[in-house]
Amino acid sequence: MKNALSLLFLSISVFGFAQQSCYWQQQADVTMDVTMDVKKYQYTGNQEVVYSNNSPDTLRRVYFHLYNNAFQPGSDMDARVSSISDPDSRMVEKKTVDGKEIKESRIKNLKPNEIGYMNVSNFKQDGSVAQTTVKGTILEVQLAKPILPHSKTKFTLDFEGQVPVQIRRSGRNNVEGVELSMAQWYPKMAEYDFEGWHADPYIAREFYGVWGNYDVKITIDKEYTIGGTGYLQNPNSIGHGYQDPGMAIKLGRNVKNLTWHFLAPNVHDFTWAADKDYIHDTYDGPNGVKLHFLYKENVKYPENWKKLQPLTAQLMEFFNTNVGLYPYKQYSVIQGGDGGMEYGMCTLIRGNGEFDGLLGVTSHEMAHSWFQFVLATNEAKHYWMDEGFTTFISDLALNHVGEEKVDNPFKDSYSSYYYLVNSGRELPQTTHADRHDHNQAYGISAYSKGSVFLSQLGYVIGNDKLMQSLRRYYDEFKFKHPTPNDFKRVAEKVSGAHLGWYLTDWTQTTNTIDYAIANVGETTSGTNISLERIGRMAMPIDLFIEFEDGTVESYYIPLRMMHFQKENPYPQIKRTVLADWTWAQQQYNFTIAKKGIKQIIIDPTGMMADVKQENNIFPRNK
Repeated sequence: MKNALSLLFLSISVFGFAQQSCYWQQQADVTMDVTMDVKKYQYTGNQEVVYSNNSPDTLRRVYFHLYNNAFQPGSDMDARVSSISDPDSRMVEKKTVDGKEIKESRIKNLKPNEIGYMNVSNFKQDGSVAQTTVKGTILEVQLAKPILPHSKTKFTLDFEGQVPVQIRRSGRNNVEGVELSMAQWYPKMAEYDFEGWHADPYIAREFYGVWGNYDVKITIDKEYTIGGTGYLQNPNSIGHGYQDPGMAIKLGRNVKNLTWHFLAPNVHDFTWAADKDYIHDTYDGPNGVKLHFLYKENVKYPENWKKLQPLTAQLMEFFNTNVGLYPYKQYSVIQGGDGGMEYGMCTLIRGNGEFDGLLGVTSHEMAHSWFQFVLATNEAKHYWMDEGFTTFISDLALNHVGEEKVDNPFKDSYSSYYYLVNSGRELPQTTHADRHDHNQAYGISAYSKGSVFLSQLGYVIGNDKLMQSLRRYYDEFKFKHPTPNDFKRVAEKVSGAHLGWYLTDWTQTTNTIDYAIANVGETTSGTNISLERIGRMAMPIDLFIEFEDGTVESYYIPLRMMHFQKENPYPQIKRTVLADWTWAQQQYNFTIAKKGIKQIIIDPTGMMADVKQENNIFPRNK
């Protein structure tokens, strides 16, 4: 009996391990038919979802996001805006109460015709009624029958929504007068992955969606031009700049509405914007991609939108070369939204600013097409991979297309990170995006510290290995939901280095890097040099020594737990590889057979994010 039980437990453990190590992801193919009332800013529609349960689990409930419900007085989003110490300036209005200026949530005072809502009815599973419960921005569905592993089911439902006044991302009549910014506007299935359901309430941050094919029809007043996700299937009956050149569009006088039909293959969201006064330009991008630009006829600087178009093509070419090919044949830059936000095959972006701002935001949002829209990380949990990787590659791209090149395009990211450390407000990057105490701290952690994760990794393993890692990461995990460990393992395979320590210390703690040149003393035969690790996070060390005779040499101290030796990044400079340095040893001493040292610098490139760089130099600056 004992042997039988042992065999049983062994088989269970092996089976469990095999399940855990086998990647899977769900799929939701969505068909929608929607009619928009542009006078009331209300819409009705029906939805069909063919849901493939590719997991090893039996599902008895499913969840949908109802994002519009966040824009109601008393919602979780309203409460968060009211309670956080530094609320998003777009979401508050200033008031004077008893002579004191206060910031009040804009959601709090929305009128019934200004709120957002999403109501779902007639929900069925394979023709049978399923019970639904609305919990804020989440629809919980008790299924009519369980969905077995590796099986499909069909959901059908009706929905009606109201477009809220533009407050955050989705909305109507934004500050630049764009009528409809339709983001997070429909009942959207929550993701189920190896960690379980991700039915996060919509409080402030980002999104996580299920891959699928979208078939969407939007009926709207014929005066409106639409841009967004997907390929328009009926351009020659729509016009608005989509039809073949020279094609005449003849509409009867009695035609009031047009139905726009879009197909979007292999996406995890569907977004659109519409306005009566859009100018619609197209530009041929790299690899056969058609670039679309939709902006208001009365945009403040129309010349900026013309100037933007060839540079957008150059940006896409840079991302194609340095990350991987953009997988769709269309991308749209659309004036709308409340700043800049990435979506499937498009971005919504404010359009009235100066050109440098327009180009910078376009670069960042387009880069998200690689880091988030194709490499679809869970933004609520791993926001730094989404925003940080995007910041890194978009800063490189801007430096590439810009007229004035800089030596360190990541300088602002490092400066922001140092500010965060000194503020005392930093939380580990494993903190859920909605749980940060301060919006500013979240933003720096996501964008700046996330970007430094990559640029500093270039210091650790070499920039060539870093860029190889990015390309291989994209190739292996495109159209998937990669995690931090997935990228770490790719970088380890490319470089041969052990990088678990790097991922742990940088993202899962608030440990900092602080090295110092503790002592320099000449002897009869040379010079003794003592270094000290003050911060908790260890690093390999690049040390440069300038001698009084004008020569410069570099010394490389490997980190033992990396089991790795970086190639000399400066082959024109003589380099000496010293003995490795272990984490437990805070002091490191070595001797060189030369005297007459003029200066010693730890990492003169500044790519190692040492939080106290004044002790990285000998002699100390006075």
